Amino acid sequence: MSETLNAHEIEALFTRADGDFLFARWGRPIVPIVFGVDDRTLGIVKGAIEAVVALADHKMAETDPELGANLMIFFFRDWEELREVPDLDRLLPDLGPLVDRLIAAGANQYRIFRFDEAGAIRASFVFLRMDEDLSAVPAETLALSQIVQTILLWSDRAFTDRSPLAALPGGELVLRPEIGGLIRAAYDSVLPSVSRDASHALRLSARLAPT
Repeated sequence: MSETLNAHEIEALFTRADGDFLFARWGRPIVPIVFGVDDRTLGIVKGAIEAVVALADHKMAETDPELGANLMIFFFRDWEELREVPDLDRLLPDLGPLVDRLIAAGANQYRIFRFDEAGAIRASFVFLRMDEDLSAVPAETLALSQIVQTILLWSDRAFTDRSPLAALPGGELVLRPEIGGLIRAAYDSVLPSVSRDASHALRLSARLAPT
């Protein structure tokens, strides 16, 4: 991909494996809560959330009137731990079968989205099983990557071939500028919060300033 995404590249980022185009952004302020980390990591994660929300020109809030917190991020060592989280099965009624599938797949991360009546994102659950691979990733990198992948409903194939982050000459990983530009464009108030029409990629492309 070039530093300015064209409409075809944008369309691919929101076209799912079944061929359906689906774009969605958050339709309400984001209220995060983070489980399973120390104070230092908590600060890093919340800093990443604040930075990406500011980039999108979206909003955060102290509480969500429906859920209390609507972005829940869990750090843990074993998928089985999720079965012991109080009331999580009320938020995710299929929690048991989901845990079984993730264990069988050997997964180390998983994201779930919930949507409002219009189809905009109203909640997200991010699960990170800190295995050897994820534990080797710097907290700053892991947090930024996860929040970028949660700020929009990307395709399930969006970042399988290339990370949304890129390395600076000194080795620090930062958000790729074309992905940052797309996030900004996606939250343009003129655009709808949800679209199932692939022509939406053209509207997003038109809002990307050349870099």
